[in-house]
Amino acid sequence: MRILIIEDQEHAATYLQKGLRENGFHVDIASNGVDGLHLALTEQYGLIVLDIMLPGIDGWSVLELIRKQKPTLPVLCLTARDGVEDRVRGLELGADDYLVKPFAFSELLARIRVIFRRIQGVVAQRETLLTIADLELDLLSRKATRRGQRIDLTPKEFALMALLLRRQGEALSRTQIAEQVWDMNFDSDTNVIDVAVRRLRAKVDADFTPKLIHNVRGVGYILEVRDE
Repeated sequence: MRILIIEDQEHAATYLQKGLRENGFHVDIASNGVDGLHLALTEQYGLIVLDIMLPGIDGWSVLELIRKQKPTLPVLCLTARDGVEDRVRGLELGADDYLVKPFAFSELLARIRVIFRRIQGVVAQRETLLTIADLELDLLSRKATRRGQRIDLTPKEFALMALLLRRQGEALSRTQIAEQVWDMNFDSDTNVIDVAVRRLRAKVDADFTPKLIHNVRGVGYILEVRDE
């Protein structure tokens, strides 16, 4: 996991880098707000450790700009500003945690690990719960709901719905659907795909708005929310 430390005090930055590297992290350092913001927005990091009192651009501004462009990137504020109003401001601007200097490295490490565990939990949930609008497909419980109402799907309908959800916004040809759901080569003389989609629509779209499953002329089908 890559971590970016934005800290203008060289000794503190080096200390953090050494400790985090010893615990298995890849660590980069930026010594001012301008460079730190540039790296945060152009490189891929799992976490930003951010000082508030920085030259160039202060930490508050860096945090605000990160949140606008990378709203899910975790940020841990690490600063000597220990006032309640400072902590509140940091959390309101979107910081995932706020640790005041001086601090014990073991506490910093524990907080970083908590953030990563929380992220992994969210990612795991996203991977097992597919959604669009008010439709949800739970891959673990094999349950489909729309607006909280249970929708009974056959195994093939469930697989078809999962494919459309995973590829939502993408026009899928009948050949792609046949290969992914039925594990077969598509025979243009059969209408098995069209029949299956029609049955799925009757369950997913007939009594709800907005309509989600749409025809793409000459191609196949697409799952997306369209303006009514």
